[in-house]
Amino acid sequence: MFGADKGSTGPLDGKNLHIGVVQARFNEGITNALWDACHKELLALGVQEKRIHHVTVPGALEVATALQALAERDEFDALIALGCIIRGETYHFELVANESGAAVTRVGLDYQLPIANAILTTENQEQAVARQTEKGADAAKVAVEMALLLKQIG
Repeated sequence: MFGADKGSTGPLDGKNLHIGVVQARFNEGITNALWDACHKELLALGVQEKRIHHVTVPGALEVATALQALAERDEFDALIALGCIIRGETYHFELVANESGAAVTRVGLDYQLPIANAILTTENQEQAVARQTEKGADAAKVAVEMALLLKQIG
């Protein structure tokens, strides 16, 4: 069993990692909180500030395009997707949630690059607020653990 600071690769040490983060601005209060928690956790895991590349995009559907652009630079050990989709009264929620999730996964598979997907999909604002800090920090841990694992595999 792994503790909070350990993964399948052992202790999570991100000091030599280069991490890219794409943050959607839609539902900005939530996504800023996701970014704050993610950034704080990356630093706590030893990722150097100068090795964290943070960009913002309008919404969740644009996240994958920015992830792909970062992946094409071939300088990142892992990427992180941050966003928030809150259910509304129309089918748009399903469209954005499904398409953004599939696109993020596709970029990771196409580039063989770990992507921690922290695009929240919630029924309401309260659920998003309840998850924003934990999911932001979790995304950082996942990115570091998966980057270390892929380096180990090799």
